[in-house]
Amino acid sequence: MRSFEGGGGKGVNNEGCEESDSILHLVRSAHMRTHHQRSWLLVLAVLSVLFLFFYQTHLSRPEAADRPCVTEAELLIRTTVERLPLNKLMDVERNRLGQLFTQLSDELSTRNSARPPPPPPVRPIYIITPTYPRPEQVPELIRMSQTLLHVKGVHWLVVEDAEKRTESVTRLLARSGISHDHLLAPMPDKYKAKKGAKPRGVSNRNRGLSWLRANATTGVFFFADDDNTYDLRLFEELRSVRVLGMWPVGLVTYTGLSSPVVKGGKLTGFYDGWVGGRQFPVDMAGFGVSVDFLMQRPGAEMPYRPGYEEDGFLKSLKPFDLSEIELKADNCTKILVWHTQTKKNKPAKPLNMTKFANSNIGQLNLQITVEDTRRP
Repeated sequence: MRSFEGGGGKGVNNEGCEESDSILHLVRSAHMRTHHQRSWLLVLAVLSVLFLFFYQTHLSRPEAADRPCVTEAELLIRTTVERLPLNKLMDVERNRLGQLFTQLSDELSTRNSARPPPPPPVRPIYIITPTYPRPEQVPELIRMSQTLLHVKGVHWLVVEDAEKRTESVTRLLARSGISHDHLLAPMPDKYKAKKGAKPRGVSNRNRGLSWLRANATTGVFFFADDDNTYDLRLFEELRSVRVLGMWPVGLVTYTGLSSPVVKGGKLTGFYDGWVGGRQFPVDMAGFGVSVDFLMQRPGAEMPYRPGYEEDGFLKSLKPFDLSEIELKADNCTKILVWHTQTKKNKPAKPLNMTKFANSNIGQLNLQITVEDTRRP
């Protein structure tokens, strides 16, 4: 009896424990399911926020019309909603969420399709700038880069008359963020050895023309010296050149300007302080040429003849008629570029490193042109 009672008592206790464990398990399972559902709902809420953020960011970008990637975000949200392990009572809420995302997707897609199409790509402008190492080189190029930063679709060809690239110029170009190529084109020795005026900038500009023939397919180019001052309106005038365009240039010779002479809307001649028998007495900054036209003139180049560089280059573009020259800057009534010419400076004296050792002056000294005392 004792044994039976003992055995029976033990069995009853086990059954009670099992029932308690089952109830506890059910409670815990229910709690875990509720917690699990809440977790998924939290995930869903986060994804909803990300979904909205994605759409708003996408719509705010100009190129959004060209990249219909919104369906990927919608698919991600829908898949997540469908996979939520919710009970039947939550299925209704899940369906409502699905409908909500469908409505949201339709609304935002409609807004996206209503956006105006992106503007067409601008016609490229190639700026050929001859330069050479000197105290004013970096300041002049800094000033010019600040101008070009405001010009869309520009590619800057900075061509140095030097045997190797000037490091400060290389750093400047990289820092500017402007699309560019840093090229070298030293003047041939035979012209350096000649007495008198030198054909400065000719090798640089011809190197730029060679680059265009090898790399460009369309657009317009312009010989832009680094010592000029440019009105931003000039570049839009330049961009519209179809063959050969011309415009006035201020501060050239004692006459104060160089310009085509226009009467009745037609080109009748040229006004310049020095004609010198030139057929085209114009300043280097006074004309722009289309790349397409250049490609049709494979022999066009600038001559190594001081004072006749512009005239010789324009002659090499022939045949063309004067009536084909496009008169820009409001029929050549506005000056949009000035031949300002920065004052030349002598190289700085060598730094006294003993006096200024371990100071900032040593670092600053590396950023300027210093006289080379090793020269005979």
